[in-house]
Amino acid sequence: MPSVMFANLFAALHWPSITGSLALINIALAVATISWILAIKREPTSALAWCLLVLFVPFLGCFLFVLFGYQSVHAPIRKKRRHAAEFRARGAGVDERSDHVGYEGLAGLAVRLGAQPATIGNAVTVYDTGAETYEAMLDSIRQAKHHVHLQFFIVRSDESGIRFMQALAERARNGVEVRFLFDAVGSWSLKRSVVDILTSASGQARPFRTLSNPLRRRLQINLRNHRKILVVDGRVGFTGGFNLGDEYLGKNPFFGPWRDTFIRVEGPAVAGLQRVFTEDWDFSADEELTTDAYFPVVPPMGPSTVQVAWSGPDQDSKMIREVYFAAIMRSRKRVWLTSPYFVPDAGILDALCLAAHLGRDVRVLCPFRPDKWLALLAARYYWAELLRAGGKVYQYTNGFIHAKTLLIDDEWASVGTANFDNRSLHLNFEVTCLIESPDVQAELERQFLRDLEVSIRLDPTVFARRPYISKMAENASRLLSPIL
Repeated sequence: MPSVMFANLFAALHWPSITGSLALINIALAVATISWILAIKREPTSALAWCLLVLFVPFLGCFLFVLFGYQSVHAPIRKKRRHAAEFRARGAGVDERSDHVGYEGLAGLAVRLGAQPATIGNAVTVYDTGAETYEAMLDSIRQAKHHVHLQFFIVRSDESGIRFMQALAERARNGVEVRFLFDAVGSWSLKRSVVDILTSASGQARPFRTLSNPLRRRLQINLRNHRKILVVDGRVGFTGGFNLGDEYLGKNPFFGPWRDTFIRVEGPAVAGLQRVFTEDWDFSADEELTTDAYFPVVPPMGPSTVQVAWSGPDQDSKMIREVYFAAIMRSRKRVWLTSPYFVPDAGILDALCLAAHLGRDVRVLCPFRPDKWLALLAARYYWAELLRAGGKVYQYTNGFIHAKTLLIDDEWASVGTANFDNRSLHLNFEVTCLIESPDVQAELERQFLRDLEVSIRLDPTVFARRPYISKMAENASRLLSPIL
């Protein structure tokens, strides 16, 4: 009893001073953090969102900004910028004769932002299931004669991951150069024993941007390499939304069937995918790959015009974001996009809403059952804006949809790794293929319409009457939009 009385007396005497000290510390932290935000954030929306979070969420807001909001372009990223500039100066894999004006001048815009010139004469195959995508990639790996370059954000240690490591190891044992690059955070669960399947066969494996501090490695999720690329002999390339794991085959009971989009490219455009991989590999392994063996002259293989565009924190301009913005603004008939995460910045949202106001057929397809609830709540806020402008929003119900596609009118499409959110368009390293092809456009259109058959279209009137608490949760979630 005396000890309890003493504790109560101590609390009564000192609690006001403790709370006062904490309040002063929070004010000091908030002032310092807001000053920091205003100094480094160029976009008003992002700066305002972070300032509000710091003001209204004591201590935690400051911590979240340090953890997620600060994009420190430290020495390794400066090194990557330097290496990218060297690649551009050498013109690795670039054939200027293949430059193509492109739909509404978008190809020229991408080149001015640093992309490969658009190339004609490419064959493009579109896949929409994990089984056929994996079989196509494994078949290409088995046929490799000189090199295999594989890069993924997530690689699991399950049956699928082991299967790919075994296929790569088999090629390595037969004298083929094999290089495997994985993101250190995205593939944090990848076991050393699985990677050893490849390295024990003389293949090479490297993590992208490993941090020396294991705690930071778990927490630091900005500046991640979200790219998915396979290049075989510099002649065949793959990219799209799939990662390597059993869930992408529909084996996860929570998500069920997994719907995604991947493409196989044969032709001159493969040099663009090769360039993206070799820059990332040079950054991670300090090995330059610029000889003709990696960038062979590839004859025309098909009718499609393809341009490889990429973006990341090592660029002054956000290439993919700027091209998407221009494509939406130049649309005349339709804007159909699929993305598992729809958290656009103010400019992208304004472009979509303006297109809808102008009578364009604007359709956004997102999941019904999300893997990230916070991102879904934020997306619902932006859905409301788009619905008010006359756009259409659909939620896919037949499992989980993870595709990242954009169709503009009847002539131009994008298939790649970038979601329609701030993390993809501003923070991550991403890659996409910009395609002009009636056949590819028709196939992507068929896929989109087939997806709508198993999707729910949001009714603007009904959606506007959703519960007040839901609206408040959406408004609160959008405060975190700069990192979603």
